[in-house]
Amino acid sequence: MTVKSQDKKTYKAVDIFSGAGGMSIGATMADIEITLAVEFDKYAAETYKANHPETKVLQEDIAKVNPLQHIDFKPFVLFGGPPCQGFSTSNTQTRNENNKNNHLYKEFIRFAENLQPDWIVFENVEGITKYNKGVFVKNLYHKFKDLGYRNLQLKVLTASDYGVPQKRNRFFLIGNRLDIDFEFPAPTCQIVTVGEALLDLPELCNGDQFDEKNYREYVGELSEYVKLMRRNSDKSMQNFVSRNQDYVIERYAYIGPGQNWKAIPAHLMNNYENTKNCHSGIYKRLDPNQPSVVISNYRKNMLIHPFQNRGLSLREAARLQSFPDNFIFKGPLTHMQQQIGNAVPPLLAKAIFEQIISASNGNKQDSICGKKQEEELVGSR
Repeated sequence: MTVKSQDKKTYKAVDIFSGAGGMSIGATMADIEITLAVEFDKYAAETYKANHPETKVLQEDIAKVNPLQHIDFKPFVLFGGPPCQGFSTSNTQTRNENNKNNHLYKEFIRFAENLQPDWIVFENVEGITKYNKGVFVKNLYHKFKDLGYRNLQLKVLTASDYGVPQKRNRFFLIGNRLDIDFEFPAPTCQIVTVGEALLDLPELCNGDQFDEKNYREYVGELSEYVKLMRRNSDKSMQNFVSRNQDYVIERYAYIGPGQNWKAIPAHLMNNYENTKNCHSGIYKRLDPNQPSVVISNYRKNMLIHPFQNRGLSLREAARLQSFPDNFIFKGPLTHMQQQIGNAVPPLLAKAIFEQIISASNGNKQDSICGKKQEEELVGSR
């Protein structure tokens, strides 16, 4: 099949390894139309379909997908991130060449080669920059150059720099075939705290399962962030809190804002053989005056609400990822929680896609030293 050139006045995209669709939400905020999405996980694909009814969603093994059978135009942008377990520094058991997830990046390269999009946006965990002592990123960089993406930039971005109430780092490699200079978007310099982000969400108890609840009444002006999250909602949806055992809730009472398991009296931690093996993120109470720690497997880590002695609700975790309140997750609770933890924060994605469109339209770029980090990560050939 011949790939046709796309009308340059429209911005159409393909999202692979899409997950629940965090990057796609950011893209649509930037007025990019997602034409095709590919996601292997059943529940994540259901979530994507529910929130992007206009997009063709393939719930399939990406290795079996021929993109030319589903679209007949050259996309403006191809974006996505292969499953990150193989690159994450948090799980050394998966950081080896035998992990099949470590090879799924090749499917991104195949899609880029087949579709020849104007732009590519490859994202992953920060740990990918250290994988195989940095050789992996260097090879990836040069593979895309060999496909014609000469204007490549790569950088680790922090979500809280772009209006997301979370200190989350993500790696991005961005390039184009149009001979357009690109520099990463400048930080917004508007830090959103946990307290600000969760201000209007309802009070809940351990184990609560409310499909919807009224927003909490608040005297005063809501922040711009909260207004953005509530733009298309009149109630707080999916207020689901995992039920923890009573002894876990008892531990929560000893932990202050920003503190973790170390604040728990020793006699309440007797079921741990060796607390020295506890990760610093275990039993972490969020500090209301700071952006959140990383929202990953927040149920397993037992992240604690900044003021209430319970875990985070599904909606609270989604707020801290910058998913709008009208975004509805599908599947069992544990799967919905994981979808949130795996996602790229939509507002971070939005900043990137807006910068890409700006560059495509010939507008001046605001630099945050992307070139310097490129040299540090890939060196010269």
